[in-house]
Amino acid sequence: MFRPKLPTMPQPTDPVASPAVVEPTAATPVVPTPASSRPAVRLTPGTALALVGGGTAVVLVVGAVLVSMLLAVAITAASVAVCAVVVRSLLSHR
Repeated sequence: MFRPKLPTMPQPTDPVASPAVVEPTAATPVVPTPASSRPAVRLTPGTALALVGGGTAVVLVVGAVLVSMLLAVAITAASVAVCAVVVRSLLSHR
């Protein structure tokens, strides 16, 4: 029941053809491509400072967004807990 059923391979019915003869060909040499004409990227102190400043700004913005989301979740959880306590006290007095 749990064993897979593998299909049986049919046996060939026509005669097997002889393999084709492959003749070797001459190898062609690989021509190296010339180096690209683009200049290498150079970081000046100004661009390095701009990259560091941009990275710092991104980290601060992402951190502020994550902290605000965490604060929103904490405030929501606290308000739900207060509502649960109020509803419980109202139901227990009846």
